[in-house]
Amino acid sequence: MKVRMRSAGLVVEVDAYGPWADLAREACAGQELAGAGAASPDVRVRVARHDSRPPSPRAALRPLTRGAWSDGTTVVMADACSSGLDLELSPQGDHLQVVVFPRPTWRHHLLGLAAPDRRVLLHRAAVLQYPALWWAGVRGHVPLHTSAATVGSSALVFAGPGGVGKSTLLATVDAAGGVPVSDNLCVTDGRTVHGVLEPPRRDEGTGRRMPHGRREGIWSGLAESVEPTAIIVLRRGQQAEAVMHSIPPAAAARELVGGTYSAGELRRYWTFAATAALGTGLGPVHPPVAAVCDELASSARAFELHLPPTPSLGLRQVVDLLGPVGNQPQEVWQS
Repeated sequence: MKVRMRSAGLVVEVDAYGPWADLAREACAGQELAGAGAASPDVRVRVARHDSRPPSPRAALRPLTRGAWSDGTTVVMADACSSGLDLELSPQGDHLQVVVFPRPTWRHHLLGLAAPDRRVLLHRAAVLQYPALWWAGVRGHVPLHTSAATVGSSALVFAGPGGVGKSTLLATVDAAGGVPVSDNLCVTDGRTVHGVLEPPRRDEGTGRRMPHGRREGIWSGLAESVEPTAIIVLRRGQQAEAVMHSIPPAAAARELVGGTYSAGELRRYWTFAATAALGTGLGPVHPPVAAVCDELASSARAFELHLPPTPSLGLRQVVDLLGPVGNQPQEVWQS
């Protein structure tokens, strides 16, 4: 069964069976591409049967790091991202071919029993997110740990530490008459921000339980990308009102970079990307996150928004605080 989705500015196609097809469809969160579509896949993922073996003997391959080998073109990763999955990554001209070989050990089975949702996140990362992030990196994009949405003529990117309120704000996008781009992860080339497809996480969600007590939902609609008009760094304070003020582009870029490198969702990605780059000769061994974030922050207005302790602000109020493009924002929103 084939499942297609748009993620990280790419078309990703997953050829899978049984629970692996379910994994891919669940990750689409209601945004699966119908039919074969006109666009050829940029990333093609095939999940092999459990008893299949990687065709290349590892003894004949050059070791890249512990648990990874290459023949100069194809990269083999054993237990990629501690997921219990072996991966073969093979660039094929204009697309990336990924073959997934399930290899769970007793440790992975125990994780599945003790923390099944944690195992699902590892499988999503290894099968769907990290290959797409890396191939986007080959094409000049870097990862971002941000949320993004459009409301009217405002294209907003939210930065800040995990738990500060990015997902809570994005949950108000429908009430604001806006369109979401991403709840948690994006990629950017310094001009355009593309969402990485994954289910939204909501306090009132009814889907799979995620860390920190939230549950997953589905998207009623999703924009593939935005060119930001404002980058907003979120803070959580003790004041009764929300306060917004302008900050220098360099300060916004620093928050974008720091939030990306400290994100738990990307903790295993840097090793994945470096290994793939070493083994194929494609893309940067270390993504130029700082340089690209500097360019992105210089292309939009930058603000810091201090939120009250209790969530009470929606995206519409954030846009009202920003004011017309080119004007300074209002300083206080009474919550």
